[in-house]
Amino acid sequence: MAQADIRAFLTEVAGPDAAARASADYLTQEARRHIPAGRIAEWVAACRSLEQAGLGNAVILAYVRQSPVVARIAGADAAIALADHVKTIAFTAGRAAAQALPAAAAAAASRLDSADRYKAWLAVVLRFAPHMKESVEALLRHTDHILSRLDVSRFEAWTLGGIRIAGGDKERRRLFFAFGDPAAERSLLRESGEVVFSDLERRLKTYLTALWRVRVAVREAAVGVGRPIPRRASFDAGVVRMPASFPGVPQAQANDLFRAALAHIAAHLMYSGPRFRPGSLKPLQIALVSLIEDARVEHLAMRDFPGLRRLWLPFHAAAAAGTVTAPGLMARLSRALIDPDYDDDDDFVAKGRRMFFEREADWEDPTISRGIGNLLGNDLGQMRVQFNAKTYVVEPAYRDDNAGLWDFEDAPPEDMDVAEMFESVRIAPKQEDEPEPDDSKQDNAPDTPINKARPSDSTPEEEGVPVARYPEWDYAVAQERPEWTTLVEYPPAPGPAAVVERILEGRPDIVNRITALVRSARVSRPVRLRRQPEGDRLDLDACIDAVITQRHGDTPDPNVYMTSARKFRDLSVLVLLDVSQSTNDRVKGSRETVLELEQEATALLAHAMNEVGDPFAIHAFCSNTREEVRYMRIKDFQTPYDNMAKSYLAGLTGQLSTRLGAAMRHAGEDLRNQMTHRKLLLVVTDGEPSDIDVQDRKYLVEDARKAVASLSQQGIDVFCVGLDSGGDSYLTRIFGRRNALQIDRLSSLPEKLPMLYFRLTA
Repeated sequence: MAQADIRAFLTEVAGPDAAARASADYLTQEARRHIPAGRIAEWVAACRSLEQAGLGNAVILAYVRQSPVVARIAGADAAIALADHVKTIAFTAGRAAAQALPAAAAAAASRLDSADRYKAWLAVVLRFAPHMKESVEALLRHTDHILSRLDVSRFEAWTLGGIRIAGGDKERRRLFFAFGDPAAERSLLRESGEVVFSDLERRLKTYLTALWRVRVAVREAAVGVGRPIPRRASFDAGVVRMPASFPGVPQAQANDLFRAALAHIAAHLMYSGPRFRPGSLKPLQIALVSLIEDARVEHLAMRDFPGLRRLWLPFHAAAAAGTVTAPGLMARLSRALIDPDYDDDDDFVAKGRRMFFEREADWEDPTISRGIGNLLGNDLGQMRVQFNAKTYVVEPAYRDDNAGLWDFEDAPPEDMDVAEMFESVRIAPKQEDEPEPDDSKQDNAPDTPINKARPSDSTPEEEGVPVARYPEWDYAVAQERPEWTTLVEYPPAPGPAAVVERILEGRPDIVNRITALVRSARVSRPVRLRRQPEGDRLDLDACIDAVITQRHGDTPDPNVYMTSARKFRDLSVLVLLDVSQSTNDRVKGSRETVLELEQEATALLAHAMNEVGDPFAIHAFCSNTREEVRYMRIKDFQTPYDNMAKSYLAGLTGQLSTRLGAAMRHAGEDLRNQMTHRKLLLVVTDGEPSDIDVQDRKYLVEDARKAVASLSQQGIDVFCVGLDSGGDSYLTRIFGRRNALQIDRLSSLPEKLPMLYFRLTA
């Protein structure tokens, strides 16, 4: 096709758009430069196919402008095929998303710089688009930002995470992919491989307690919608808030940076006095007073812990060179006040260092910071150096934003917006992580939740207490999503304890038989029995004694063998009961419900274990999305099996759904602390793992399977009794064929459960 023909087509497409018509020559040149001459006709046909599809000139022009970029990197085939993908996205997610796709494709091709990686990115977009129709445009418009941090596989994991976080909430999903939800940026940081606060939270809190012998609330800084992500730590009202990460800091330094930031704030908490009133101070003076206060508390801390200098000093990298600006001079002064080997001939830096160390005898007095900082602020103001309070960020990176040093409530500085002084000066109130319900990625995932995971109309009146967060395995990207589920412990509701007594009284023969079987089981570490008349190996010491005796002319002892035996009981058992809504269903051919059978079987087993003195616990669980996995402690290991425990067992009611993996992880924490030879988690469930925020049937099955594998690695045996006759496939998938018992006749559960216990422990 001649160049004039291409230009005529582009002018036709541009229509009345004067800017587009003016750029027709440029677009023509770009097309002919990056698309081979033999493929130009196909490219124009692709353009016309968009016109024939009725997508509008805006979509066509977006394709015309961006497809040559795709052709340059990924090839002409990819550029021409992009037109079909634009039509697919238009059909799936609307015209606005279709218009955004060409620019996103060009950005992806440029960022990924590989035809194969570009095609992999596009495949991810096309696969997920049907499950996030309202969010495709937002995802595409942020493609460059996302791919600047992630490769294709991590892009896939991040996108799937966003779908799972939002669950079935379309508005929340739209906010996530538009980066209006703070969880989006947090997830991006984690997927990018940066060290994030949540990964270090426990160690940092332990470090703070060990260093200063204080316990302070340390939390991740909340990110408000539309606000910049905090880049510095902060503290206020006894709460320390750490940024989710320190972008751009190498992983090798990130751990030390988090520790340095926490140690610095601890120095403020230990040595800073009441918060300063700004009065008539200008922003520059406030920044310098804060700088001097930072140096003062650090020197006091280093008096007590000299090693802190080695922690803080590497982050002071300011050099005595470069353009003279207020932030630059303040960074140089900060280094001069902590690094005795740093030389800086600048008059301002030299004066600040001299004034600070001349007052060494007064370092215990916080007011010297205001005096020195005020004078230095006047000097710096007279130098006419640039200082922008809106963009100023405290250096070095481990120092906090200084918001905790100032009380702006009653007397804000004249002509200054406090929120503009430092980027992080606003201290947002503590916000719990937004709910992140789970959704699925399976290619043919249904659009509605599984029917079995239905909510209950009745919920306990008591408020639950969140006690832990656990990861959840996402089989689709083969990785654990950390801190994905929240375990909320609820107090169990009491019921009539006489119900349990009636169960025992109604089946005395079974009670006696089960107790005898349990009592006969020997579960312990093997004990070596020496000097035995027979055994599987020789007892070396006995053999030596026999030879010595024989050489003395005496008759040797014939007991020269050794064997092993289990003589004691050394077992802990935790029975974990599924009390989801489906356990309220009546057993076919019976007037009893599944839950009543669970209670009956547990009562029989608990009585037997209590009679022989085995340490055991009974817990129950159900779930209401990943935000609230409810957990009830009927009996703990350290509590007696008394009327109160029996009352709690009788008071169980079925409600909500079955998020099995999280419940098993929480139960495993209790078992892991038991000091017994063998630890057994016995799960009783009536159905496939499910929840109302999960559409992919395979997702929670694979998570439960991963939880079982993790517990096994910790030395915890996990066994399951399944009460759903159609669930054999998923039970064996989760627990293994030898570790799952499927009961076809639910009425046999009260006898089968104790028998299973005996088989496992014999």
